[in-house]
Amino acid sequence: MEYVYGALLLHAAGKEIDEDKLKKLLSDAGVSPDEARLKSLVASLKEVNIEDAIKNASVATVAAAPSHGKAASEEKKAEAKEEEKPEANDEDAMAGLSSLFG
Repeated sequence: MEYVYGALLLHAAGKEIDEDKLKKLLSDAGVSPDEARLKSLVASLKEVNIEDAIKNASVATVAAAPSHGKAASEEKKAEAKEEEKPEANDEDAMAGLSSLFG
């Protein structure tokens, strides 16, 4: 993840994203960069319009936000229903067993 963050930081600073700059940035942050990962990320980002990717990611996150709230409220309702159920005690369990065996 730190590789992507580094690339985004370089982009935000208006710098070209290349292996040397990304390697230096990661090294300065205390991360030991892996050459293969650097090359792979830089090669992958050459064909990506980062501004468009950021805008599309923001839109997707905002659109998904309301559904998360709905799931949380449903989860709270389920917990409330579980709390309403009376707990069976040992005497009731034993009475049920005795009725099986007469």
